[in-house]
Amino acid sequence: MKSNILIIGAGFAGVWSALSAARLFDQAKRGDLSISVLAPQAELRIRPRFYEPDVQAMKAPLAALFDVVGVNFIQGNAERIDASERLVGYRDGHGEQREIRYDRLILAAGSQVARPAVAGLAEHTFDVDQMESAVRLEQHLTGLAALPASPARNTVVVCGGGFTGIETATEMPARLRAILGSDAKLQVIVVDRGAKVGAALGAGITPAIVAACEQAGVQWLPGSSVVAVDAGGVTLDNGEYIASKTVIWTVGVKASPLTAQVSGERDSFGRLRVDDHLKVIGQQHIYATGDVAWAAVDELGNHALMTCQHAIPMGRHCGNNAAADLLAVAPVIYRQPKYVTCLDLGGWGAAFSEGWERELKLQGQEGKDLKRQINSVWIYPPAADRATALAAADPAIAIV
Repeated sequence: MKSNILIIGAGFAGVWSALSAARLFDQAKRGDLSISVLAPQAELRIRPRFYEPDVQAMKAPLAALFDVVGVNFIQGNAERIDASERLVGYRDGHGEQREIRYDRLILAAGSQVARPAVAGLAEHTFDVDQMESAVRLEQHLTGLAALPASPARNTVVVCGGGFTGIETATEMPARLRAILGSDAKLQVIVVDRGAKVGAALGAGITPAIVAACEQAGVQWLPGSSVVAVDAGGVTLDNGEYIASKTVIWTVGVKASPLTAQVSGERDSFGRLRVDDHLKVIGQQHIYATGDVAWAAVDELGNHALMTCQHAIPMGRHCGNNAAADLLAVAPVIYRQPKYVTCLDLGGWGAAFSEGWERELKLQGQEGKDLKRQINSVWIYPPAADRATALAAADPAIAIV
């Protein structure tokens, strides 16, 4: 029976883990080892683009890629991890309960938007967290055109002024004008706990955010929180009520709940603490990568963020190391000391910064050109060509 690496998740970290493990097995010429990816669909959903229109197109098929590198795809949703028995229980594509054993497990199950106990949040808000919810938002926005004009119809409230909230808010005026017409009196309002506009992203990039929001007509309510949502709008912590048919929740994320089934130390996001090789500390056979891994990126105390910038190279390292474990060869240390951001700011352009202090390097159209390159080329998986795909999965590739 073949020894098996099982990867839960086909997001950025899961896909690159699979390719990297396949690369090392190929080099070792070991046909007695196998790789399986368990996920709901054989496609990489380009989650960083879900704030854009035409959400259903934001995906890349994986079946041919997996086939050409010898990765087995299993359609299903993981529900149970039994570390002692090295077993994962899942519900397959037909809804049947099944089990699969593993020799090494890579948990790459991703994250989800955090939904605190705010009255009406579950019933009356939208989000751009998953493809299904982003499609639901897009359908809702299109449907606004059938409603009579009113302040509530023409007002979008974005809850949260972090990365996702800013990209969603600055893109929204153009999306609304395309649906409601250029003469519609629109309001896009960002409600954020931070004391200043863009506080979550630091002083270096704030002027670009302010300029973009001023140009687009996006309003900010800093130092504010939403305490309740109903069918007509939101109530703020100061008692103010904003009428809105469209409330979008972007306040924070948390790691997949599957992490709770693996014994180990966790951070405030629920991510499992991993060692330098991305193995879960305290586990002999389980690795974690991407949004479920609390991983050091340097020797200065910085840790990977829950973004594809970190998930892709983490996947390259994690798949390599799980394979190295089975091959009894030396693993590689994951480090990613260079950190950059590229924040889409709608029609104004984009802002590109470097370093954890986010020193602004490019803005406006120059930043936008880079953002489009990142979103439409760099973060997509390689073509379904065996040599190309395996070469692209080398953990030694220079990363940012």
